[in-house]
Order: sequence, then C-alpha cells, then structure tokens
Amino acid sequence: MYKKTVFAFGVCLISFLVNAQTDDLTRILEEIEQNNRELQAYSSLMESKRLDLKAGNNLPDPQAGAYYLPFGNHNTGDYSEFQVTQSFEFPTVYSVRNRLIGKQQAQIEMGYALKRQEVLLYAKNYCLELVFLNNKKTAEEIRAQQAKKVFDQVQELFEKEQVGILEANKAKVAWIQEQFKVEQIKTNRQNILLLLQNLNGGIEVTLNQPDFVDNLNLAAMDSIWSNRQMTDPSAKILKQQQVVAFQQIALSKNKSLPNLTAGFNSQGVSGERFSGVYGGISIPLWSNRNKVKAAEAYYKYQQSYTNIQSLTAFSEFRNQYNDYQTLLSKFNEYQSTLSALNSDTLLLEAYELGEISFMEYYMELQFYRQAFDSMLEMEKQLNQQRADILKHQL
Repeated sequence: MYKKTVFAFGVCLISFLVNAQTDDLTRILEEIEQNNRELQAYSSLMESKRLDLKAGNNLPDPQAGAYYLPFGNHNTGDYSEFQVTQSFEFPTVYSVRNRLIGKQQAQIEMGYALKRQEVLLYAKNYCLELVFLNNKKTAEEIRAQQAKKVFDQVQELFEKEQVGILEANKAKVAWIQEQFKVEQIKTNRQNILLLLQNLNGGIEVTLNQPDFVDNLNLAAMDSIWSNRQMTDPSAKILKQQQVVAFQQIALSKNKSLPNLTAGFNSQGVSGERFSGVYGGISIPLWSNRNKVKAAEAYYKYQQSYTNIQSLTAFSEFRNQYNDYQTLLSKFNEYQSTLSALNSDTLLLEAYELGEISFMEYYMELQFYRQAFDSMLEMEKQLNQQRADILKHQL
C-alpha cells in the first residue's frame, strides 16, 4: 500500500512539473504575442488595409452644376439652370464587390496569422536554445569542478615532485578551458535572453524551464500534413487567393451591367421655372471589354499556382519529416549508448589509481565528452525541427 501511494505521488509530481514547464514556455509565447512591436505595427497595417478595401465599395461623390446665361441676343429673360446628380454602378455590383472585400479582408487576417506564426517560431526556437544552453552549462560546470579536482591532485603531486611541470601545466590549462566554456555559455545565454527581450517589446523575459519537455516522437506524416493543411496560415492563404480570384470573376461579370445616374434638375427663363427628376444610363460597351476573360484566366492561373505550391510544400515537408526521423533514430542510439556508460567517473577513478596518465585520462575524457555534447546538440536540433514541423500549432 505504501509503495502504491509513493508511486502515485511520484506520477502526480512528474505530471505537475511537466505541465509547469510547458506552461512556462506557453506563458512566454503569449507575452511575446501581446508585446511584440512588429505584430502591433502589422496589426495597424492590417486595419489600414481593411478600411482601404471597404472604401473601395463607396459610391462616387454627387455632382452639382448650375448655368446662368445673361449674355447674348434674346428677348426673353436670362436663362438659369441647376442640377444635382448621383451616379452609381448597377446595384448588384455593390453586393458582389462587398463579398469580394470580405474575402480579401479574410486574406489579410491570414497574413497577420502568418506573421504571428513567424514571430512565435523565432521565440520558441530561442527558448529551446536557452534550454540547450542550460543543459550545456550544467554539464560544463560539473566538468569544471572535475578539472579543478584533477588540477589540485596534480598540483599536490607536483609539489611532492612525483610529476613534472608539463603535466601540472596541462592540468591547469584543462581547468582554465572548462572555466572559459562556462563563461562563454553564460554570455550566449545572455545574448539569447536579449533577443527574446527584443521580441517581447523590450520587456525582460525569464525562462524557468530546466529541460526539454516535448515528446520527440511525431504522429504519422499524413496526419500532421492533413492537420497543417487545415490550420497553417500559409496553406489557408493559398486557398483564399483562389477564392478571391473566383469572386473577381463574378464582379467582372456584374460590371458589364449599365451604370446609372439619378438627380434633380431645375431650369428657368422669363419668370418661368421647370423642375423635375433627372435619369441617365451608361452602357459599358468598351470599358469592361475582355475583363471577364482576364479574370477567368487569372483564376485558372491561381488554381495551377495553388496546386504547384501545395505539391512543393508537401515535398519539402516530407523531406523535413524524414530528416527528423533519421536524426531521431541517431539520437536514440546515442542516448541508449551513453546512458549505459559512466565514463567520467570510471576514467577519474583509473587516473586516481594511477592506471592511466593524465594525458591518457584527458584524451579519453574528451572523446566521451564530445559524444555527449553531440547528443545534446542533436536533442536541441530535434526540438527545433519538431517546432518547425508543428509550427501550425502555434
């Protein structure tokens, strides 16, 4: 009973830590989405474009004109005329254009979603780089401690004249190198934090996440691609461009209908005045010529362009997915091999027992450390590639 209770508590604790770490990254991305100045500027630009599109469906300005003709040879009184008119396209044109504007505005919003995805992907990759540097810093700090311990031992042996000055100097250099690596990682962390701060509108960012938390295994390729086609802004923009092109055909056809003019006219001479309504019609015999054909041709182009871009995007996605799986397989092999080793401890024990020299100890240690560093680098690459493959989920 006691073991079951401890196990249940452990599961809950691990679940809590994973959720807390995931929420930490989510919190940062939400902050950046809210504070990013590029997104704020793009939002203003998007509103400007929406209003500009809406203004494209306004009626033309009304016209007013007057005549007063006092000169010339005439027996009657001076002639005067006043007229106010309003021209407009055929009423169905406005309703069709309004639908077109709605689809163009939706396309603009998708453009904002694409920009948002771009900014958040940069931010997530920076956060993943920070997690990698945290892991690297922990490893290098342990290595620096080990190097200091070895240096102290060699220094003690040197003072007892059991080793030469060259070996003592090599141990000191090895310790200094490990210290430098720790300081270099701290500098790199600070630079990444500054990049995140810039993305966050100048507000400082803190990441408490100590390790990668995402499961590196991906769903089936077809499943991810299907989901991306439904949610990714770049895919939705392609489809929306085709919808807009099709709606443009309907607008071009409706613009073949006559334009209308209505107004008020008043004329007067010799104390007499005549007033009434004015009506006119403009038949677009020439102005809309070939525009329907042009819109239909553009729609066919957009269909072909969408298909080509979709095929290209799928090809790139498939290559990316396959490369990821290859790297994941290599990483798992590295991880299973290195996790079964205790190289640092074993080598240090062999050195302390005098079984190997300092140079043998150092060279062997560098081999295993390079392998471990390669594994950390692969883990970072996998997480960043995974973020790119699943960027439609941001």
